[in-house]
Amino acid sequence: MARMQLTNVGKSYGTMEVLRDIDLDIKDGEFVVLVGPSGCGKSTLLRMIAGLEPITKGEFFIDDKRMNDVRPRDRDIAMVFQSYALYPHMDVARNMGFSMEIRKEPTAERTSRVRQAAETLGLSSFMERLPKALSGGQRQRVAMGRAIIRDPRAFLFDEPLSNLDAALRVEMRLEIARLHKKLGATMIYVTHDQVEALTLADRIVVLNGGDIQQVGSPLDLYERPANRFVAQFIGSPTMNIVPVNGAAGYVVTADGARVLLPDIREAETATHMGIRPEHIDVVDIDAGHLLGTADVVEHLGSDTNIYVDVAGLGSLMVRKHGNIPVRSGDRLGIRFQPENAHLFAANGRALLRTVKVAP
Repeated sequence: MARMQLTNVGKSYGTMEVLRDIDLDIKDGEFVVLVGPSGCGKSTLLRMIAGLEPITKGEFFIDDKRMNDVRPRDRDIAMVFQSYALYPHMDVARNMGFSMEIRKEPTAERTSRVRQAAETLGLSSFMERLPKALSGGQRQRVAMGRAIIRDPRAFLFDEPLSNLDAALRVEMRLEIARLHKKLGATMIYVTHDQVEALTLADRIVVLNGGDIQQVGSPLDLYERPANRFVAQFIGSPTMNIVPVNGAAGYVVTADGARVLLPDIREAETATHMGIRPEHIDVVDIDAGHLLGTADVVEHLGSDTNIYVDVAGLGSLMVRKHGNIPVRSGDRLGIRFQPENAHLFAANGRALLRTVKVAP
């Protein structure tokens, strides 16, 4: 197992700065997910940890040993890539054990560890198959098994599920969660899919433009985003953002609706209010903060998504549990849940609450 520390780490390609002043402490056995939009630097950071990219500035430690100049093979880290990278002429057993084979480790030891990894990943009945006879999910398990048998100090995953269809992504997500629970190993996982981040992580690191925007547990980031970027990136569907004029204890929306928010400090400095789709209620026309018209209604069975056009504000998304009898063109009253509203200053910073956001 491994504890990792990154101190003031940066990465540049010539004059182009890709990562800036990354400070991160990853605990032994922790599952940390690096998430952010394409080009934010998350895969570059993972490759720097693996030793595949040199660190331009700052220091990287594993268990208090400086690793900046240590070769990848000597860091005792296993990496699972987006591409399965299996040898097409080797069966599952040999693909998984090939790293031990080239190190000339004893056959009995190699066979035992391959068998244990196969049992962990549910591959025992596929050991003699070639990669071409496996599904995408099975191939990804073989790639994970190849990493497991090395018994490394840490595992790095670089968007390992992006090549799979939706059903297999869910299945493999569960497999990775079970694997972490069973092995208790330090794992760092890169994805652009914030659903994967929310379901897998002990802590999430949100990156944008080469900077860390926020680090915290999934619920911390969902309930207490540090800024507008995190608020809109974490959560699916995304948070609604409404321009407002702030005042002490309340805000006023563009069409004049007043929303009381007595628990947020500095409300008078707010320029925007954020509200998640599930925190907006559909009410009688004369009982809401706003009046709007249902534009598109998505009946998902378990939930109903309603896109509501509001004069002066544009489209707001409302998500309600169950099948709500609303049709396109219906006039609706919508009411914000003040205890779940978020306020943001002009620079995007979230304004602090004096009480916890309601679950």
